[in-house]
Amino acid sequence: MRNTLFCRLLSQTITRTFHSITEKVDGGDLQGSNWGGKERHPVCIYKVPMDIRGVEPKAYSPRIISIGPYHHGEEERLQKMEKLKKQSFHRLFQSTQPNGVKLDTVKNAMEELEQEARSCYEDEIKISREDFVEMMLVDGCFVIELLRELKQHIFRYAPSIQRWMLPTLRRDMIMLENQLAFCVLQKLFDLTSCSTESNTSLRDQALHFFAPLRQRDPTLNCISKEVTRRHFLDLFRSNILPTVEEKNKRSDSYKNTETKGMETNLTNTMRSATELGEAGFIIKKDKARLLHIDLEKGRLNKRVLKIPPLYIDDYKGTLFRNMVAFEQCHRECKPYVTSYLFFFDGLINSAEDVELLHHKKVIHHSLGRDKEVAKLVNSLCKEIAFDGYESYLQKFVADANK
Repeated sequence: MRNTLFCRLLSQTITRTFHSITEKVDGGDLQGSNWGGKERHPVCIYKVPMDIRGVEPKAYSPRIISIGPYHHGEEERLQKMEKLKKQSFHRLFQSTQPNGVKLDTVKNAMEELEQEARSCYEDEIKISREDFVEMMLVDGCFVIELLRELKQHIFRYAPSIQRWMLPTLRRDMIMLENQLAFCVLQKLFDLTSCSTESNTSLRDQALHFFAPLRQRDPTLNCISKEVTRRHFLDLFRSNILPTVEEKNKRSDSYKNTETKGMETNLTNTMRSATELGEAGFIIKKDKARLLHIDLEKGRLNKRVLKIPPLYIDDYKGTLFRNMVAFEQCHRECKPYVTSYLFFFDGLINSAEDVELLHHKKVIHHSLGRDKEVAKLVNSLCKEIAFDGYESYLQKFVADANK
């Protein structure tokens, strides 16, 4: 495509005016990534380490679409989507669209962001400035237009893509290696918004798009205000973390438990569900956010383990593996998801454990056999280096194992 695409589109008669959104973008919204007040390390998009990738390589490689530079121009299966990307790009900037967008203005904005966007990638991106800017434009505009199209149809379908593509696109676009920096997407979103568009933010549209990867209980699908957004994977991960209220509740509950000497007996491994049942624990489904696990005293001083339900399907493995990879690579991330998965790795040792948790409505799955669920859960933490002292569940696990 290269320069011919830009020349062709710029040669069209685009006489529409630019919206007042420019002033908004030139202000504090430019960063879009919400990295907080203090200066932070810009790198946030990584190549998955080889030992982690080796456990399940397909979980980290996109099937049908490349977003960003890491898989740009790769295998034939990814090239087929390039045509669809370009069609989306042309639709956005064609002269009949009443959105007031000028390609040269958007292209200039991407050129200004090029160094910042490039610095978000851990590995050196060995493509020219011109090609990098083009990649940001084409990939970013496809993402933005896909979200807008889905929003018009209540996020159920998008007429421009075939039905089978949507879940696969969702899976590909959550991968750590398949990301654009959120500041790039935010800039494109702001610059290409039309005056008649609703006030739904890019963040909220993205979270609605990825909603099928979250829990199915609608009471658990609220959008948190406490989210970071370096890229889509970071946005999704931060939206499932325990809230401040849930963290405080956990702290209060531990004030009433015996913790003397616990610090010297910390362990990474939770006892299995079957063993907990034999030890007199009561396992109950909870309605809290996914990662919020709690331990309380029930009647007759029986200990009650409260766990939000976990829904496991064909895509959950990919989602969890990429969140763990991000936590392993990004030093500013606390290993919440990693801690959660180590907890479940101990809780599930066999098909019998899965059956017990399913009976308690803690585990739901569509994998066919309980044995397959146990196999998947036990593989999620393979090749993951983890220090129990980093776990938000460390005291909880130690107490449950006493």
